[in-house]
Amino acid sequence: MENKGLLFIPDISGFTRFVNETEIDHSRLIIQELLEILINANQIGLEVSEIEGDAILFYKFGESPNMEELYKQVEKMFRDFHKHLLAYYNCKYCQCKACTSVINLSLKVITHYGEFTGYNVKNFNKLIGKDVIIAHQLLKNDIEQHEYWLVTPSLAGQNNPPAGFANWMKWNSSFKQTENGEIPFHYTQLSQLKNEITPDPPLDLELSRKVKIFSFTREYETDIITLFHATGDFNYRNRWLEGVKIVGEANQYLPRVGMKCRCVLDKECDTLYSSSYSYSDDRIEFSETDEKKLSSTYFLLEKTGDKKTKLTINFYLRKSIILQIIFNLLRKKKIEEIYSKSLLNLVELVKEIKLPAQA
Repeated sequence: MENKGLLFIPDISGFTRFVNETEIDHSRLIIQELLEILINANQIGLEVSEIEGDAILFYKFGESPNMEELYKQVEKMFRDFHKHLLAYYNCKYCQCKACTSVINLSLKVITHYGEFTGYNVKNFNKLIGKDVIIAHQLLKNDIEQHEYWLVTPSLAGQNNPPAGFANWMKWNSSFKQTENGEIPFHYTQLSQLKNEITPDPPLDLELSRKVKIFSFTREYETDIITLFHATGDFNYRNRWLEGVKIVGEANQYLPRVGMKCRCVLDKECDTLYSSSYSYSDDRIEFSETDEKKLSSTYFLLEKTGDKKTKLTINFYLRKSIILQIIFNLLRKKKIEEIYSKSLLNLVELVKEIKLPAQA
């Protein structure tokens, strides 16, 4: 028996070109995060039928939410999607093509009401019906800009939907020509929502609350990006930081501010998180802080010539007379020895690293 319900498909625009032209590993992880953002933004009780590469087929049996409720759902998904993109773009560590072009991705949403039913294949719930076909056919259309909300007359009626949800909203009408005839639809651009999103303020480095304990500098015969991967990627940490035996998994799939790692040493285990980052072609700065915020390590990479980069590591403690006394008595000499050896270890490591563009 067929049932009536809402079909709701958010589709990531630019996905095919993004995957074809960029590093597959990072593009896959970026799309995975974005799809999770869309699923988490569900606020009207939609069910997930399946993930379709760059899109999610949501559905909800029964009467459809009204147009204003649908708009609020579209707005939340669109805002959350672009807020996540902007946040990642501003705090990413990686400069590969996938990570630098992520900001060009966008979102379109197809909504249609009609008849369909579900069936199970093992643990998978699939949808079937002519209106499922119609909703998917509408994903391919002649709308020039690829960040819009498309609705069919089954939801909005034959006339343009009301524009009262936002004063900038303007509706257009068109149709999709198929072998079974024309499929009419209305659509409105969502670009204004993206323009209203403001980036998060930069993190406070809190240097006024810290005191520098020591500083090390060394120049390396390598480019700045290779040295950055060697020092900033937690996966390499046990290859150069003296005494680190094991590096636990970071809490983020992609390298960015906020990621964490567990460094297991001989008799202790330190959990660090990335606390700041800034990038330019000839200068990269980033910092790492322990979970208790007692100490921070600041890394400065400066391009000094063709295939030459200077690394400066500054170690800070939180301002506290007692903390400084204890550190100077018990740990300062040992940590200075660790970093002295560690900077030497980097000499060989940078020779082994092959970045995607160089492989």
